Amino acid sequence: MTSLAVVVLLSLSGWVTLYMILCNVNGSRGYEWNCRLVTLLHGILVVCITAYIGYVDGPWPFTYPGTKNTPLQISAMVLSLSYFIFDMVWCVYFRTEGPVMLAHHTLSILGIMLTLWLGESGVESCAVLFGSEVTNPLLQARWFLRRTGRYETALGEAVDLVFVLLFVLMRVFVGGAMLYCELISPRPRFFIKCGGVAMYALSWVFMVDIWRFARRKYGSKRAQWRERGARSTRNGAVVGDDVHEGKLD
Repeated sequence: MTSLAVVVLLSLSGWVTLYMILCNVNGSRGYEWNCRLVTLLHGILVVCITAYIGYVDGPWPFTYPGTKNTPLQISAMVLSLSYFIFDMVWCVYFRTEGPVMLAHHTLSILGIMLTLWLGESGVESCAVLFGSEVTNPLLQARWFLRRTGRYETALGEAVDLVFVLLFVLMRVFVGGAMLYCELISPRPRFFIKCGGVAMYALSWVFMVDIWRFARRKYGSKRAQWRERGARSTRNGAVVGDDVHEGKLD
């Protein structure tokens, strides 16, 4: 555990150093811009690594939860643990996030630390990391599009739609299947199962927020489309009347 703690501290210093370099090179963009660049990089890295773990290196998390951690799984968890510590401190210092996101980071930090300490259940922890972070690049892209004035475009619409669909698929359906396999398996420890339930419950909290966003956004767009259609119909009627009156004249 001592060697793992040293590696986590080294990884944490790497994230902090990267953030400081970005702030120096890209200082005009602001602190949050550069922090989100770090978040984007972490999301891409951890999704690639955990996808390789689940689909290539193995074992399959739906079949073999609770197995011993492999070196690659440990590396992925150390990478994410150090990032979550960095981002947690940043969010608390700048007060940018609400209690739900802070709860997500807290559960992630405690869950990864417990998995590393037990030396098992790394495969399902990496699966949870994959499912949690696969939508992160889209979330960051949405923020960057807003800040650069490109959100109200076809690209912004595509990012929002893919984000919502992917979140529902991975967090609700795939996450629910993963939790079921975790709960029925005799191998994972009780605390690991409790952590899985807590993360899945938190996903539903996020899901409610996303549902409200989607209903508000696409509901307003549907109202705009109806109003535009009604206006077109009225304009068509006026044009028709004008033409008809011209013929009478």
